[in-house]
Amino acid sequence: MILRIFGAKVGSGVHVYPGTKIWAPWNLELGDECGVAKGSILYSQGKIIIGKRAVISQGAHLVTGTHDYKNSGFKLITMPIQVGDHAWVAAEAFIHPGITIGEGCVIGARSVVTKDMPDWTICSGHPCIPIKERIFNIHAL
Repeated sequence: MILRIFGAKVGSGVHVYPGTKIWAPWNLELGDECGVAKGSILYSQGKIIIGKRAVISQGAHLVTGTHDYKNSGFKLITMPIQVGDHAWVAAEAFIHPGITIGEGCVIGARSVVTKDMPDWTICSGHPCIPIKERIFNIHAL
């Protein structure tokens, strides 16, 4: 309810746990039944969209803002982040501005995501890369 008061779009059955840090709730969209764990940081200078039944694990850091290092005043640049339906961003992963995490994609713990990651793929590393296809039970969705 508090997130909605401050302008977030929140679906039904959403779980945002205490200890989550959200910079600008008006730039946040949370799909039905998604979960955002304690200690995660949603630095929403730009739009962050988290899809249906997606999971953001503890300590994950989603950052939509950066600065233009070529500008003497380090002008702010914002780019949206989108996390697809049924995706999982594991513990302490870092998602750079402008990234799309595909539907059903799994981002491994402590990964650093600097490029878009494909649908239904397990991805990990620094920098994060696709590792293998994610096999899933369609009946569990």
